[in-house]
Amino acid sequence: MNCIQARFNALLSHNTDGSCPPAPLTPQLASKLIDRLEGMRLFAHAYPLLSNLTHGRVLPGELLEFAYRHELQGLSLHLLDGEANSLSNMSQHQLLDFSNQASALGLDVHLEISSTRKEDVDQVIAIAKTIGTRNIRVYSRYEGHLSRVMDLIEDDLRYLAQQADEHDLYFDFEQHEELKSHEIAQLLNRLDHPRLHALFDFGNMINACEQPLSALQKLAPHIRQVHMKGVRVIPEQNGFGHYGVLQGSAEDQLPSARMLFELLMLGEQAPQVVAFILEQENHYIAPAFRQSEEAADPFIDYREMSETALPPGYSAERMMAEEHLWANNQIRYVRGVLGELKVLAELTLAHTLLPA
Repeated sequence: MNCIQARFNALLSHNTDGSCPPAPLTPQLASKLIDRLEGMRLFAHAYPLLSNLTHGRVLPGELLEFAYRHELQGLSLHLLDGEANSLSNMSQHQLLDFSNQASALGLDVHLEISSTRKEDVDQVIAIAKTIGTRNIRVYSRYEGHLSRVMDLIEDDLRYLAQQADEHDLYFDFEQHEELKSHEIAQLLNRLDHPRLHALFDFGNMINACEQPLSALQKLAPHIRQVHMKGVRVIPEQNGFGHYGVLQGSAEDQLPSARMLFELLMLGEQAPQVVAFILEQENHYIAPAFRQSEEAADPFIDYREMSETALPPGYSAERMMAEEHLWANNQIRYVRGVLGELKVLAELTLAHTLLPA
């Protein structure tokens, strides 16, 4: 039994500072872990194949086929991914065809926008109603002093709450590099609305000058969706940026296995997280947004929507070819971690059944 706990500790302590060791893998915890693993919902994401989408090599419908081939439970797709072929540019008939394809493959579709502004929210709601989805990721991109930005976001979230009630929707606000986790939790606590929650990204807290496990803990009561990826931390002045790397690689500095476990276990009676989304972002560059030493009401710079430029030495053709490899790589890594967690949990339960 000691070797099982030792391996559990080693797996979940990777890339942590050791200040908060994993909980003992008791039979009770092992049983809950197995239950959560069996009900876990893994989703594909458009971002790992973004260059292919941008150049028309992959269409949104082909992302559904990718998710189906890999036996995933759904697809999370930004409204603008695919440029001319994106959901935002589809006719009503094309949207219905996309929806029917997802249904035929047994896949759920979650939508994403990079805004909380009314006009953008209204657009995504119209598309959500057409394709029959109820789950939408949002984040804000306001510039100004933090207090003003928080006021603007709160006003937007109140509109989202009204629309969620009216159209039977759920909105999940992502911590997207500029806001700290406790600030997002403060907004969600203030509204206290059952259809407004959070999306936790594995690496975006780095740019807000936070540590992954601390950020997860602060946002934990609100987390409903998750973006998984790998990150190399880049010190910048008094803060940190990040560079996207293959999740689970030697370059990945995130405690991925620990975050995955903690997120799986959220929720007492039922799983709290409804979608674990595979958002490999290899070569993505994100600058520092917050500083370790900043004013009480710091100025938040405007941020552009996320995109990945061609890395040095890469042609568009090479980038598009390797994106497929990187997407497959992430699925293998995540399923490897999940498989090891399951084995350790099963060994724990088997050990309790052995005669004394």
